[in-house]
Amino acid sequence: MKTVQTKAKKSKKHLVYDISGCDLSNGGVATCTNVADTNLREANLPGANLQGVNLAGKNLIYANLEDANLSAANLTSARLEGARLKGANLSGANLSETSLNGADLSGANLFGVDLRWRILTPLKLARVNLSGANLMKVVLTDANLLEANLTGANLTRGYLKGANLTGANLTGANLTSSVVSHADLTDANLMDADLTGADLTESYLMGANLTGANLMGAKVQFAHLRNADLTDANLSNADLQGADLRGANLRGADLENANLTGAKLEGANLYGTCPIQHHK
Repeated sequence: MKTVQTKAKKSKKHLVYDISGCDLSNGGVATCTNVADTNLREANLPGANLQGVNLAGKNLIYANLEDANLSAANLTSARLEGARLKGANLSGANLSETSLNGADLSGANLFGVDLRWRILTPLKLARVNLSGANLMKVVLTDANLLEANLTGANLTRGYLKGANLTGANLTGANLTSSVVSHADLTDANLMDADLTGADLTESYLMGANLTGANLMGAKVQFAHLRNADLTDANLSNADLQGADLRGANLRGADLENANLTGAKLEGANLYGTCPIQHHK
């Protein structure tokens, strides 16, 4: 493979490398002596092909990796603080102990990545693809996940308090025992999602699709569910005290032992629901 030539410009503290558009796939970094042993801080790599490349432990702080292909790359313990990863492909990448503080991952593809137990705030995650990702016990407090794709993601015991999930796709996602209180899920798709025991207190779910979702034992007190679709949802033993369900579609929903004390049900479709219990 042809050795990649890098252009370095002097800085008071470090060198800045411009290798934009380079193909460093298939172990290319190892053959590029000017890159392999260097500090890639602030490197300019938009659109670079880094598929499968070993970048373990590399310093990529503030690097420009927009639209780069990092699929299956080894980023173990790499430093990506403040990195620009907008639109980058990180599907299947190893992100074990990777530092992502302040990184911009807007529109990035992180399909199937393992980010369990990680603190992912503050990160820019609007329109990110996290479908099939392992996000168990992840911390996403106040995260911007606008229109994010979380289809089939594992968010078991995740902490998403105050997160912006407007228009997000959470179809089939596992949110068992997760905290999603005060989050904005307006127009989100939660079809067939598992929200067993989840905390949705005062969350915004106006117009959300919860068809077939499992909310058994969930805390949904004072949640905003106006015009939400809860067709065939399991709300047994759920606490819906003070919830706003005006205009919601609850056709065929299971409300057995649900607490609907003070809930607003004007205009709601309750056809075929299991017995409603307003007071426990």
